[in-house]
Amino acid sequence: MNVILSIKPEYAWEIIRGNKKVEFRKSIFKKSIKKIYIYSSAPDQKIIGYFSLKDIDSDTPINLWKKYGKVGCINKVDFFKYYSLKEKGVSLKIDKVVKFKIPLDPYQVMENFYPPQSFQYCANDL
Repeated sequence: MNVILSIKPEYAWEIIRGNKKVEFRKSIFKKSIKKIYIYSSAPDQKIIGYFSLKDIDSDTPINLWKKYGKVGCINKVDFFKYYSLKEKGVSLKIDKVVKFKIPLDPYQVMENFYPPQSFQYCANDL
């Protein structure tokens, strides 16, 4: 199973450039995931590549910041605003990243695509 992860463009491109080593999330997938497709949200609205997971770490926001703040490409204020009122968070440790030469228009490559609020399962490779 694959997943399409909706990520703000500034963070999506940091993953593609290899600067962002972790993606912070409030919750995690229930299924085992092979590929995580990077859907760069508005204004891009394209799938720009994918990555595989090295590991998943679930912890308190304070501990996630201590462990991954330097490699998350997010400032401390925005990080803690994102996790406000949350007792736990998730860090997706990024492994191999592949950039698509031509970003994919999800409406053309998927039936019934809807921009995911957080993520959307995708059974097939894109």
